Amino acid sequence: MVKKIQEANVKKQTVVLRLDLNIPYSNGKSDDISRIEKSKETIIFLIKNANKVVIISHFGRPDGKINEDLSLKILLKYLKEALGINIIFLPSLEIDICKKEIDNAPFPSVFLLENLRFSRLEEDNSPDFSFKLASLGDIYCNDAFSVSHRAHASTQGITKYLPSFAGFLMQTELKALSLALDQPLKPVAAIVGGSKISTKIEILDNLSNKVDFLIIGGAMANTFLSAKGYGIGNSLTEERMIETAEGIIQEIKSKKCELVLPLDIVCANSLNKTTKTHTCSIDYCPKDQMILDIGPLTQKKLMDIIDKSKTLIWNGPLGAFETSPFDHGTNNIAKHAVNRTFEGQLISVAGGGDTVSALKKSASASKFTYVSTAGGAFLEWLEGKSLPGVESLKL
Repeated sequence: MVKKIQEANVKKQTVVLRLDLNIPYSNGKSDDISRIEKSKETIIFLIKNANKVVIISHFGRPDGKINEDLSLKILLKYLKEALGINIIFLPSLEIDICKKEIDNAPFPSVFLLENLRFSRLEEDNSPDFSFKLASLGDIYCNDAFSVSHRAHASTQGITKYLPSFAGFLMQTELKALSLALDQPLKPVAAIVGGSKISTKIEILDNLSNKVDFLIIGGAMANTFLSAKGYGIGNSLTEERMIETAEGIIQEIKSKKCELVLPLDIVCANSLNKTTKTHTCSIDYCPKDQMILDIGPLTQKKLMDIIDKSKTLIWNGPLGAFETSPFDHGTNNIAKHAVNRTFEGQLISVAGGGDTVSALKKSASASKFTYVSTAGGAFLEWLEGKSLPGVESLKL
């Protein structure tokens, strides 16, 4: 169990607050500041208790070099807009200078430190840099689950020098993930989609030990179908992973887990909106066609599984969702999961970049029990790995 910021009795102190402000940004603007908005509860809580708050974060990949295009100053207006308060920008990582400005400010005040990754010492988890960051405050609060799979100075190293606590967003994320996999209501179904088995072997291995139904979708299902001897035409596949897929199929047979693959498929000879589509049994995929979505029989099978399940974990789309009509499978299953969630019959937790995009496209993301934007941290959690930034907050 992690230590919680509301239990720290923190008043009139200086709190170093790790957020993830690495929001989508292009052409001089961001169309998605949800990560900032989700951290609002922690920041407002600290301000109401008359604390100084020093926000630290990274932005992009500057590789240890100063890059004005990746300055956190760019995000200042979004923070002010989300919080409705004044924020003082600290324009360098010269910690001694920043400390003087923070110390001289009244309670409460909010600061934003420049991009941590302008120093290579951040990703190196340098003890010296960790100590300097810690010198900015009295208490450390991590509200950035999405970067807590990294053992960096601002996520792990700093916790060696300050009393360390989890913010409200971190707590919410951990509670949702615990409900989904650590202490789930059973039966549990997991949907794992996307394009490559090679990036998800550890996820498949971990989930197959913990769930009742392991549903494979997306292009990675093609490799499993090929491993079972089905023809897959011109479909995207990982030839070098076919033997691995055969091994996974055999291994899952020995577990209390049902491996679920497509029963029927939607095919086309090209990936575009105007192409002619064919719905076929997996026994027959035309040699000149690509598998681009699951068919209606498969959708019915997955809906039946969801109806039997109490918990659903979802990572990865079921088809080429970016292009209609190959988003039908993903959209229909997402909407069915939403209905079961609304009825109080299902705990639904999803995460991963493509998954979030697919659920947003189907207008389902806000209706799941929880949708994680954590990316790499969510994937490592699915793999059963411990996360350094979370471990550092435990009692």
